[in-house]
Amino acid sequence: MSTTTTPSQAYKQSPWRRQMQVIGAFMLVLVIVATIAGLYLSISGRAAAAGRRIQELEMQATTLNLEINNLRTRLAQVSSSHALNERISDLNMRILDPHTTIYLEVPGYSPDIRKGSGNQPAPVTAPKAKLLPEYTSSLWDWLREKIWTVSPQPSIIDEVTP
Repeated sequence: MSTTTTPSQAYKQSPWRRQMQVIGAFMLVLVIVATIAGLYLSISGRAAAAGRRIQELEMQATTLNLEINNLRTRLAQVSSSHALNERISDLNMRILDPHTTIYLEVPGYSPDIRKGSGNQPAPVTAPKAKLLPEYTSSLWDWLREKIWTVSPQPSIIDEVTP
């Protein structure tokens, strides 16, 4: 009996080739899973860092709001009538009656200057930036302009005869 082998039989008879294919497929799946896991971890890390930054900014905003409220409360306390009367008595001042007070007219003094309503500049407003039509048109407008508009009839070109 002769042992002749064909190429298909030789391929089937080498088990290491089949094992290499299985190992290669397994490694490919492993690399794909590792890549997806790495991408997921990267995105999750960025999202967590952004969330933490948002929490820090919210905490800072809360702290600033508390400080603003404390300053408003302090201003209200200082400008209350009771506090003003205490400061008047501490400075040895007295409350004057406006009807019995003598007022002096000072030449060259204008009460408008004191109020600050004299030469105030007009508020500066920034000019509004105009948007180009490309940025304000909708998809429907673009389609109507490019596709559904009736194009003019092509002109008939007279052929030149020699």
